[in-house]
Amino acid sequence: MRRLFLIVQQFREYFLLALLVVASVAFMAENDNQQIRRIRAIGIAVVGRVQETLSFVPNFFQIQRENEVLRQVNLNLADEVNQLREARLENLRLRRLLGFKETTRYEVIPAKVVGKSLYLLRNTITLHAGEKDGVRVGMPIVTDAGLVGKILATSPAYSIGQIVLNRDFRASAKIQRSRVDGIIAWEGGRYSLMKNVPKTLDVKVGDIAETSEYSNTYPPGLRIGVVASVTQQPGSLFQRIEIENAVDFTALEEVFVMKFQPDSARMQLELRARR
Repeated sequence: MRRLFLIVQQFREYFLLALLVVASVAFMAENDNQQIRRIRAIGIAVVGRVQETLSFVPNFFQIQRENEVLRQVNLNLADEVNQLREARLENLRLRRLLGFKETTRYEVIPAKVVGKSLYLLRNTITLHAGEKDGVRVGMPIVTDAGLVGKILATSPAYSIGQIVLNRDFRASAKIQRSRVDGIIAWEGGRYSLMKNVPKTLDVKVGDIAETSEYSNTYPPGLRIGVVASVTQQPGSLFQRIEIENAVDFTALEEVFVMKFQPDSARMQLELRARR
């Protein structure tokens, strides 16, 4: 209490001035004199004009809050647009795959690619489909674009596929236009090779290469790619034929495992004939 009394005594002039101002305002508000009313009107007009002028000055904290809200809205909209774009692309891919499924004469198993390697000598893909889905070792892997590879190993829920871009991959192939036969292999790089094609046979840039009837691993007619270059190698009996693969392995997300397995009777007969 004493401390409060000391503070009031120390600032008594200010307290007195505040008290007089409050009293004056109260008397003016209660007074209905014409001069007082005029002063009151002028005061209200001045205060209104000042408020109107200051209304053009932006409120920094309010703008900051609005910017944060707008940034969040923009982020949400960008995420929604990205999801819609991804859904559209997935829809287009699935439509193409569905079209292939309806036209192929073999039963197929849809599978999602959940892992892949593209920069090794023995590249593979991992599929989210396994033995419980009917996948077996040796079955071809395809898309609507063409041949992907074949199944190497399986588990109940997953499987590993050897793709065309694998040093150990081999497939009997033919040129669709001229029916020239060869073997598809990969030795690294962008293109596959069609090997064992003599120089005298008719192969041109732009020809389509597909699996042939001589293959016991893949059904005939699966598109492999397009001839990108034909080179006559000095001192060799064979042409060097580069094949641009039909499948874009960098964008591979969904595939089909084709329920086609090698004919065991044919394999045994061919093995006996080689002995």
